[in-house]
Amino acid sequence: MIEPAFETVGATRPSRWLVTCDHATNRVPDWVNAGDLGIAPEDMARHIAYDVGAAGLSRRLAERLDGPAILSRFSRLVIDPNRGEDDPTLVMRLYDGTIIPANRTAGPPEVEQRLARLYRPYHAAYADLAGRRPDTVICAIHSFTPCLRGRAPRPWQVGVLYSHRDERLALPLIAALMATGLQVGDNEPYSGHLDGDSIDRHALGPGRPNVLVEVRNDLIAQPDGQIAWADRLAPILQQVLARSGL
Repeated sequence: MIEPAFETVGATRPSRWLVTCDHATNRVPDWVNAGDLGIAPEDMARHIAYDVGAAGLSRRLAERLDGPAILSRFSRLVIDPNRGEDDPTLVMRLYDGTIIPANRTAGPPEVEQRLARLYRPYHAAYADLAGRRPDTVICAIHSFTPCLRGRAPRPWQVGVLYSHRDERLALPLIAALMATGLQVGDNEPYSGHLDGDSIDRHALGPGRPNVLVEVRNDLIAQPDGQIAWADRLAPILQQVLARSGL
């Protein structure tokens, strides 16, 4: 039996919102190096393998927004769905100080298999959900580690990432979150745009309103934090969208 590359939740929910979670799990399919990338279990539990807490937050947020969600079912270390097919970081060989042995020898045939069985089915399903109605709004959920190895601690509780090509929801969302007293990263801890990434492909290209929210993963590692952040984000997202006139 072939395990699906994605999971959809609430596909028939009626709202405009589509919640996405590119890095939902640290699962390695059995057909990828016998289900083992060759790194320690404690590394597979880190942010390098998936976005800790993001899946639970995505499910709860989609429920509160009354919209569907799509979640990947493979580790970002197997292949990263939030990269273009030609991106050199599509299959990472070194990430935050950890060498990924099973990826060091992954040549073009192996990468093509991962694209065909995981990456492309995920994006096809993503495109179908995004196209279910003409006024879809995408909210991509990620999480970030409080501190990369050898780097300074990251002070933000939440980051809002966006492209200069579409700031319509991101900038008012940053202001609304700051107004609640949160320390918010404006396009931090990363730049908000990569050519070929998920938002570029499914939102910027088709012209869909969008925002990418990254919550610090120590705040959403447990279900109570995921519930609290879904409860916090949902009404603010709804208000920002309503006021935008989009």
